[in-house]
Amino acid sequence: MDHNHKPGLRVRLRVTAARQRAWQKSACRKPPRRDPVDTVRKFMRREIGGGHRRPPRPAAPSTSAFSCPEKFRNFQLQEEYDTYDDGIAQLPLQWNRRKIIEIVAASDLIFVLAESGLCGAFSRTTNKHICHLNISPDEVIRSLFYNKNNDSLITVSMYESERFVSLKCRTTPIEYIWRGQLHDGFPLFESESLKYPGFVEFDDVNGKVLTFSAHDSTYKVFDLKNYKFLYSICDKDIQEIKISPGIMLVIYQKATNHVPLMIVSIEDGKPLKTFSQLLHRNRKVDFIEQFNEKLLVKQDKENLQIIDVRNSDLIEVNKTEFMTPSAFIFLYENNLFLTFCNRTVAAWNFRGELVTSFDDHELWHPNCNTNNIYITTDQDLIISYCKVSRGVTDDAEGGCGEAPPMGSINMSNIFTGKCIAKISALDPNLVIAPRRQGDSSRSIVRSTITEALEDITALFYDEDCNEIYTGNGRGLVHVWSN
Repeated sequence: MDHNHKPGLRVRLRVTAARQRAWQKSACRKPPRRDPVDTVRKFMRREIGGGHRRPPRPAAPSTSAFSCPEKFRNFQLQEEYDTYDDGIAQLPLQWNRRKIIEIVAASDLIFVLAESGLCGAFSRTTNKHICHLNISPDEVIRSLFYNKNNDSLITVSMYESERFVSLKCRTTPIEYIWRGQLHDGFPLFESESLKYPGFVEFDDVNGKVLTFSAHDSTYKVFDLKNYKFLYSICDKDIQEIKISPGIMLVIYQKATNHVPLMIVSIEDGKPLKTFSQLLHRNRKVDFIEQFNEKLLVKQDKENLQIIDVRNSDLIEVNKTEFMTPSAFIFLYENNLFLTFCNRTVAAWNFRGELVTSFDDHELWHPNCNTNNIYITTDQDLIISYCKVSRGVTDDAEGGCGEAPPMGSINMSNIFTGKCIAKISALDPNLVIAPRRQGDSSRSIVRSTITEALEDITALFYDEDCNEIYTGNGRGLVHVWSN
């Protein structure tokens, strides 16, 4: 099988160095394809006198949205991989069996990362374990990033020999991984001190890497294609930098009643606009987010503000209608953003209007992250691990109403909110795909359907192969396809 990898929504990743032995990860990804230069041109046109601007195209369902139910018809459990089954050597004790936290697929390989820091690679062609990506016994891999620019996998790791306080990045070409030549990869950003609270962020939208070295308050930007250093921003008063297509929003330390902001070009770091955003005194800032020319500001117990930074036009959304979410995902192609709050998903536009509420899409995990949901490249479909709806459970169990121990994998249309397909143990047609006698290319599936749908902790959808990969709390990975 030879497929070109589609990045989908898994294209922006930030990994922050942890305090000693605190290995909790913060990650954010954003979708590709909008030309980053467009946003810069908007700001430049405004600064030199404006000009006519066509209104953004409204969101509309793509044609692929209507073929989705057929695409997921007759899905079966095809394969099972065990991250901890080396088959060659005994794994070190520190890599004890833990849940799967991240799955990445590229070039017919499936990369599986466990919470213990153990990372395995499996061949989708032979269904065999290829190797573990940890090149030393004391390496704890924190996260993965597939770099489509050079067909390589970047691992972000910490080491016991350094007391787990500093991030180390390494890139390994996919062809080396196939051959098991892991030591032929090479380290990245060796000049940077990525100790807590330092971080590294990979942004496939703009093709850039952002690093932060906390000891000298320096942000540096590198080219993701060749890892060449481009420029740096050094200022101890910077609180945060957030990336959008073509630009970065620089957020400075909050003053009494305002926060200073600066928008810079991500290509060369040159300032495009400097301004201050007024704030309510003595109110905690819940978030400040940038989406092209729109600035989203929310303070505790206050309305959501959507500000057009070109002309200062303001839209407010009542605090009773918009609750502070635990996570955002911006859908650049459709001028929408998703919010995740209390296991629910909602889609909003930048006029402050609720566009979509989702039916039958109650998330299983209260704290959603982009490792246990997937949004397609066309941004028309969201795939999540969800709770089985109570009504369906009642029907299946004769009105018992007891919550089942497993969830379901739900595929929902982002424009309509309708669940168009699901993988559920309550589906009598869902089975383990049969094996032909003597077929050594298939894995042994030891789990039942119900067990495979219990405690799913990571999810990835390969759009080219039309396959869903799930990882669970027991360190197992399952392949679902038709």
